[in-house]
Amino acid sequence: MSAQIRLLLVLLTLVLINQSAYAQACTTLGQTPSTAFPVCGTNVFTQNSVPLCATNSLFVPGCSSGSANYENRNPFFYRFTCFVSGTLGFVITPSAANEDYDWQLYDITGRDPNDIFTVNSLVVTGNWAGTYGPTGASATGVNGIQCGSDPAANAPTFSAMPGLIQGREYLLMVSHFTNTQSGYTLAFNGGTAVITDPTEPHLSSARADCDGTKIRVKLNKKLTCTSLTLSGSEFSLVPAVRNVTTAAPDSCSFAFDFDELELTLSGPVPNGNYQLVIKNGSDGNTLLDNCGRSIPVNEQVPFTYQAPQPIYADSIAKPACATDSIRVYFPKRINCASIAANGSDFVVTGPTPVTVVSAGGDCLNGKTDYVVIRFVAPIFTQGLYTLRLRPGTDGTVLVDECGQETPNQQLNFTTADTVNADFTYTQRLGCQRDTLRFQHSGANQVNAWSWSINGQTLGNQPQYTHVFPATSQNTVQLYVSNGTCTDTSRQNIVLNNEVKASFDMPSIICPEDALVVANTSIGTVSSWRWQYDVLYSTTVKDPAPFQFPTIGREAYYTVKLVAYNAALGCSDSTRRTLTVLDHCLIAVPTGFTPNNDGLNDRFGPHNALKADNYQFRVFNRWGQLVFQSRNWQEKWDGRINGLIQNNGVYVWMLTYTNRDTGQPVSMKGTVTLIR
Repeated sequence: MSAQIRLLLVLLTLVLINQSAYAQACTTLGQTPSTAFPVCGTNVFTQNSVPLCATNSLFVPGCSSGSANYENRNPFFYRFTCFVSGTLGFVITPSAANEDYDWQLYDITGRDPNDIFTVNSLVVTGNWAGTYGPTGASATGVNGIQCGSDPAANAPTFSAMPGLIQGREYLLMVSHFTNTQSGYTLAFNGGTAVITDPTEPHLSSARADCDGTKIRVKLNKKLTCTSLTLSGSEFSLVPAVRNVTTAAPDSCSFAFDFDELELTLSGPVPNGNYQLVIKNGSDGNTLLDNCGRSIPVNEQVPFTYQAPQPIYADSIAKPACATDSIRVYFPKRINCASIAANGSDFVVTGPTPVTVVSAGGDCLNGKTDYVVIRFVAPIFTQGLYTLRLRPGTDGTVLVDECGQETPNQQLNFTTADTVNADFTYTQRLGCQRDTLRFQHSGANQVNAWSWSINGQTLGNQPQYTHVFPATSQNTVQLYVSNGTCTDTSRQNIVLNNEVKASFDMPSIICPEDALVVANTSIGTVSSWRWQYDVLYSTTVKDPAPFQFPTIGREAYYTVKLVAYNAALGCSDSTRRTLTVLDHCLIAVPTGFTPNNDGLNDRFGPHNALKADNYQFRVFNRWGQLVFQSRNWQEKWDGRINGLIQNNGVYVWMLTYTNRDTGQPVSMKGTVTLIR
């Protein structure tokens, strides 16, 4: 009932929000997935107020009925990467009482953050309890996602800590169900995962623009927008031919951090070599990452300015296996408008025909650092190919950001053959162990091998020898690579040549019954030999039933089986003991002496081998049950619960079904216990 109440509250709220004056789309930085706060695991986030807004509805696994019917009401989003696998713990603490906060965690690795609204599988865990107060993930939290509830139900607000995987990216959504602007704190603690980037911040590179009045600076990681002054007071030139007048980060209009910025100088720099130096700015620091770590004072990067000259392509990135494209880098950014979309600026020749079908770059503000040239079909074979730049069907060659045309030129690149991991093997069979030698051809320049046997990596050469049990099921896998192309092959290998003699038979039979044996031997067996004590032998696999002679007393015999593999020179044997009773008539004695002398110490039928549905019970003179059993070989020792019983007469009752006739039998009598 509580979940239904909460669901109704959610749906009602959706209607009310749409009718409210403040029910508007979320636009504040941090309130949409794409503008999420970057997280440092050591920081405590304090949101003093929460702007009222609503975005998309959400799917909550195990809670949503049909389509998504939960809402990220008045949300904030937090984005982080896992650097060491482990569990994630955190606490959301409302600033005011009677405040309801919910949350949901997503794995957005390689995805557009906005996919959380359409791809249900991205959800990791969450908690939507209607209970007021702190919420989050802890070691004592409940497993699974807590669905929406009535606050009076006091549903658990802490979920179990989810496991994070190293290298994956996550998005935490915090939803303020209560329509107030009261804020909260968010602290990450208690888990074993590391979500704090260990990379120290540094300058990466600097490059002057075409006219020498601006410098493009790249950083090795994202740094906070608030740590940069708009005047660029953190930077200076050596030699000091010009001053920095402004600094413009590339992403601070839509994010909290940046990794590239543009410095404007007081004038153009002359041709020459320079150092860009960082220092404490007018705000008292250099540039800071999200954990407050700064680029060291006086760190510097070199750059060279030269009046614009025609540029040549720098290089071609190493082609992938069966490549259907190549990436060409240039020393300056290329004007995207000068790239013919049909790829006609480029021609590729080589051992096999290659047709270029398109070209384009990763264009930012109409400029790109590289051009990707795509082919109509992949190149599968090894060879040396030549890329030639020329004017395209648009009538122009490539033009760089300074307006300089790229001269006609040629660049070479090499492709690799595709590889095949298929392997063969030879085997040397043994009695208990088999030796298998695996072989890969090494074709197509394969230079790396990895053999795995039953999940364990064991060898790194083109040949590998392994010893297996002669009876076993094994999985053999080979990974190969030529430095560019890779392949994996797997074979399931079943070995069953071990000779293992085995058979089933009863341990006791009646004198009128023949012995029936069942051969359960395994392995590759070429011949057999059965020996029924000194009475009988045979070499057939499954002997016919054998009738032992009647001698008027109980007899004991040894049955032996030998299994042979002539080709391997192997054999194995096993033997079992058989008791042939003197008779199978059910007889119950009239007395017994449980004095531990080894003679007549226990009471029960002498045999009941052919008694199906057997039940035997013994009563004292007061009608108390003192013993019962459904196993005819289990007999009474004259005790009840370990207590010795007195001398006297006891009544027994026996019921069973005769195996030969199928008739039920009921017997009754007395026995005298004598000590």
